[in-house]
Amino acid sequence: MRGRDFALLVLICLTWGFSNVVSKLVVGPWAVPPLFYAAVRFGIVVVVTLPWLLPAPRPLWRIAAVGLLMGGGSFALLFIGLQTASPSAVAVVSQVGVPITTLLSVLILGEKIHWRRGLGIALTLCGVLIVVYDPAGLSLSTGLWFIVAAAFSGSAGAILMKQMDNVAPLRFQAWVGLMSFLPLSIASAMTEHDQWPSAIAAGWPFVAAMLFAALVVSVFAHTCYYMLIDRYEANLLAPLTLMTPLSTIGFGVMITSDRLDTRLIVGSALALLGVLIIVLRRNQVAPLLLVRERP
Repeated sequence: MRGRDFALLVLICLTWGFSNVVSKLVVGPWAVPPLFYAAVRFGIVVVVTLPWLLPAPRPLWRIAAVGLLMGGGSFALLFIGLQTASPSAVAVVSQVGVPITTLLSVLILGEKIHWRRGLGIALTLCGVLIVVYDPAGLSLSTGLWFIVAAAFSGSAGAILMKQMDNVAPLRFQAWVGLMSFLPLSIASAMTEHDQWPSAIAAGWPFVAAMLFAALVVSVFAHTCYYMLIDRYEANLLAPLTLMTPLSTIGFGVMITSDRLDTRLIVGSALALLGVLIIVLRRNQVAPLLLVRERP
């Protein structure tokens, strides 16, 4: 990989990692309703990418399902989970999306799993279990259950996208935004309250967070990432994206005072080792991991 492209990938991963912590601030200390936050974010994405909306990818129902699963569904669940879970724990628990994607590829795409990827799946799950372990026994908070659901939603969307022809990055972002903004807006109106007062109370930091999430993360970072996918093999890029959970943990410790203890370190190491084993094997899964919408 050329030095300039590697530096760009590092910047992308740092952007994704920082975005997790920013989202925690928005739905946590700033108390902005998570569905409203997701809806406004995708609304900005729709406005920016509107020129690329047409012609619509075919079949229309599939891109609609992909957009809802990888965008609105995944992000709504992620932001709900971040209300109570720390960014560091979210970074590790969300790695269950890799085994989920692998298993879904077996069921739907006919992928074959051999012992090495089986070992990777086992290590990832063990790492996650260590992170959620409590002295009183294994426990998974409500927030982290939402993170598991978000990982499943993103993985399901990636599997559906694998069955489509290639879609241009900005057109894909436009449809993810559209298919996410409408249901999220309705869900927020029906289930949340004081959306705008909460946003106004958060002030300019909320505006900056929204513009960062929509323009820098969703439009810039994802478009650049798809550009790198076109240039390099999936099995080269997928392991390098493990910088994202590591950067999330780092930013979480620095900004939201996440607790970095032995349990988190060991669990993270095992989970990321398991993910690394999975993505290093030549398979259909590595490309699926690359197209999953990131925070």
